Amino acid sequence: MTKSSFNALVLRQDESGTVATMEPLSIDDLPNGDVRIAVEYSSLNYKDGLAITGMGKVVRSFPMVPGIDFAGTVEESASPLFNPGDKVILTGWGVGETWWGGFAEKASVKSEWLVALPAGMTTKQAMSYGTAGLTAGLAVNALENHEVDRKREILVTGASGGVGSVAVLMLAQLGYRVVASTGRPEQEAYLKDLGAESIIARDVLATLSKPLLSERWGGVIDTIGSHTLASAMAGVCNRGAVAVCGLAGGTDLPTTILPLILRGITVIGIESVRCPIEDRQRVWSRLASLFPNGLPDSLVQEVSLANVLSPAKSILQGQVRGRIVVRTGE
Repeated sequence: MTKSSFNALVLRQDESGTVATMEPLSIDDLPNGDVRIAVEYSSLNYKDGLAITGMGKVVRSFPMVPGIDFAGTVEESASPLFNPGDKVILTGWGVGETWWGGFAEKASVKSEWLVALPAGMTTKQAMSYGTAGLTAGLAVNALENHEVDRKREILVTGASGGVGSVAVLMLAQLGYRVVASTGRPEQEAYLKDLGAESIIARDVLATLSKPLLSERWGGVIDTIGSHTLASAMAGVCNRGAVAVCGLAGGTDLPTTILPLILRGITVIGIESVRCPIEDRQRVWSRLASLFPNGLPDSLVQEVSLANVLSPAKSILQGQVRGRIVVRTGE
């Protein structure tokens, strides 16, 4: 393969639906960004699973290179913000949806989408966090900005997934009492190793028996939505807060306004795709500071780009624990 060519996972559509194949591409095929990056690592997120399988209307045009995040080294730059040799991170901004993404050995993007890799963090460590880590960090920061009651427990739903696992680890590291909710009882030891004090079964939260439950949660980070979110809201204490960042259980919210008007709880939407660069930098710096050696091995697994199709299906079925880092090169 020449220096001007590279491998990528390419999504195309035919009469059977979305088809994902590894293909050799040319630099000339890349979109017209002002920074070209040699991608070293990407990661597998729920949205990537939807894109690759065609199960969700994530991809807006074809052909498309999926991968909503990546980290690597700048090869060429027409921007004053970055120079060749700089290490950078990209998450969100529609990359992998409307703009070619990180499941490739090279990417060309807009410089304003990039964040400099924090000192001491490797590109592999950056993608062990990836979009999930950024989302978890934004959610944790939101609860702290709200000044949730540190004497109360903090509930994390979908705790064995990517966002949930990083959230549990961050909250425990910061000294909060974390209760982890999961539908996979076999992950109890894993979650307690991350710092959860106790585990609550997903089924307990899946059915809301009353619009208001006893006040238990000082704050909640919810990755599930639907009945789980409604039940979590019902148990939040007076002036508590809920950071909402996922919809694995559905987009509906079968609840009442009683937790809002009788307890004054705050519901905070977490949006990581187009959040300001300053918020991103704050999270990445905090992750680097909290975990100077990166995430624990139990939380991260690595696959090659050529082998990403199988875990892309598994992540939609709730069968992936923690984070999957995608190695884009050899």
